[in-house]
Amino acid sequence: MIRRIALAAQLTLAAALALAAMQLHAATYTLESDYTQGVFRWNHLGFSSPAAQFAQGTGSLEFDSANPTQASVMVTIPIASINTGVPALDEDFRSTDFFDIAKFPTATFTSTKVEKGAMADQLKVTGDLTLHGITKPVTLDATVVKIGTNPRSNLPTVGFDATTILKRSDFGLGKYVPQVGDEIQMRIIVQAVDAKAYADYLKARKAAQDAKDAGKK
Repeated sequence: MIRRIALAAQLTLAAALALAAMQLHAATYTLESDYTQGVFRWNHLGFSSPAAQFAQGTGSLEFDSANPTQASVMVTIPIASINTGVPALDEDFRSTDFFDIAKFPTATFTSTKVEKGAMADQLKVTGDLTLHGITKPVTLDATVVKIGTNPRSNLPTVGFDATTILKRSDFGLGKYVPQVGDEIQMRIIVQAVDAKAYADYLKARKAAQDAKDAGKK
């Protein structure tokens, strides 16, 4: 009986993977938080250009490779994840002098328009960035890195790189300007997986694991 349950779970998982592999079309995608991150860089007194990273972004993407300008994206970024590699600077960034994460723990970006870029694989994504309690329009220059099937999960996956330049003073983060540069150079990395296929994949994988655990009893 246990073997039959395990076999059924394995067949369900295989069917989910096969279905996922075929779903490379217009779909809702879930951002994979482990592969959604960004790096920003600023000028420090004219002597150096330090960088910091934020990670574990979450959100959703509507995307159709045949009609990329119909895409839309919503991303939430946990500000507490910002890491400069310098603990004292990280604490400074988290304080009320800068991001004030106790009051503003997240930043969000919601697209409002997507246009074709200069190259076939490029897009201009305009949207509203809410940071430090202030919302401003921002345009990202995005490159479609890859559209295909993840070879490890067999799930439909898309990847993007995007860049933009912000003025931190626009978001109430202008301390030490102009000695410390106002312009912030940003690069954002996004990987997203077909939401329905991913949900089916997780459900089937859990069923297979539960059956396996039951077989050990």
